[in-house]
Amino acid sequence: MDLQTCLKKMQLVGVLAFATVDSDGAPQIRNISAIHYEENALYFFTARGKNFCRELMEDGRVQILCYTRYKEMIRLSGKAYAVADEEQEMWCDKIFEEQPYLANVYPGDTRSIGIIFCIDKAEVEYFNLGVNPIFRDTYILGNAVKREKGYIITEACIGCGICKKNCPQRCIIEGTPFSIQQNHCLHCGNCAEVCPGRCIKRL
Repeated sequence: MDLQTCLKKMQLVGVLAFATVDSDGAPQIRNISAIHYEENALYFFTARGKNFCRELMEDGRVQILCYTRYKEMIRLSGKAYAVADEEQEMWCDKIFEEQPYLANVYPGDTRSIGIIFCIDKAEVEYFNLGVNPIFRDTYILGNAVKREKGYIITEACIGCGICKKNCPQRCIIEGTPFSIQQNHCLHCGNCAEVCPGRCIKRL
């Protein structure tokens, strides 16, 4: 798995859930399919009068989620911005060409109410529940910062093995200290809860 494969899977799913936060701090989610994919960015269309557009203009932070038929979850976390005025028409034409249904929604010149946003810096998380053990990884689009998540076993580990015995994905390896295979970890926290010495810390 890699970043480009994740983007291709998102494109194949087609309709993605976009999450933003409104001015009251309440979460908002929309399904968006008016999207064009490039190797290093994705572009999407919305209308200037929509609350979605206002939220993107005021804050820009967005999470995009898709789920495939193979039990794969892909989550993109980034910041969207309106593309330059001189590029708006070009990206709009691309999106309308790739998504013919949009001509029924915004026929003729009414597409001018639209605005094109771009995301070219993002953290992309891939999570596959359809394999055993599960597989997860994180990829970076542009120069976004990768955030560390999950759990680690500290040097205080006494090697009792209780964490390993209670891991649902069998991703804990014996050693000094024991260690967690991060690509197979659910981030469920069961190991931290059962550790008698409180030697497992959340990142």
